[in-house]
Amino acid sequence: MEEIIIPEQDVVNAICLYLADKKGMAPENIQVELMYDDDYGFSAEAYVQGRKQVLVESNMIEAVRFWLDTEMQKDPFAASLRLLLDDEQGIVVAYRE
Repeated sequence: MEEIIIPEQDVVNAICLYLADKKGMAPENIQVELMYDDDYGFSAEAYVQGRKQVLVESNMIEAVRFWLDTEMQKDPFAASLRLLLDDEQGIVVAYRE
């Protein structure tokens, strides 16, 4: 099956939905910044109720799986997911069922 690219904005939305579900709040109240570092890899900083929370790559993948399940009605564990840094698109997720 072909590989589908989940764009950066959907990755941000996935993290917002995931954290909102965990914290019992509206996703609009969460701000997320995606980051990549050559030494540490992918991460995200989320600001929830005035506090910073750092998510590592595995947390980000878990958030995308949550988004696939709740928003896209796809089996989140039937997919292979990996984060990629694209020069034009930013941080995206490669998705393959």
